[in-house]
Amino acid sequence: MEQNINYTHKVFIDERKSLSISGVKEVKEFDDETVILVSVQGKMTVKGENLHIINFNTESGDILVEGKIHALVYMSQEVKSGIISKIFR
Repeated sequence: MEQNINYTHKVFIDERKSLSISGVKEVKEFDDETVILVSVQGKMTVKGENLHIINFNTESGDILVEGKIHALVYMSQEVKSGIISKIFR
């Protein structure tokens, strides 16, 4: 089955009570304080209280999270190079 993920990435926070994100590829982890996901723009972490995934459409890549939103962070995608990174592979 072919996925039709929306490659347009949008984030909408409504009064810190709900969070709507488009362009989500995968939900890595979630609990009532943290949601970690992968979007078309990279890895994201949502922090808060009483977080619940209300809807995640894996075909379109749209997700709706409700709860008290404290933070939304994009994780940088660092490129490791050099001898140190080769040792720890």
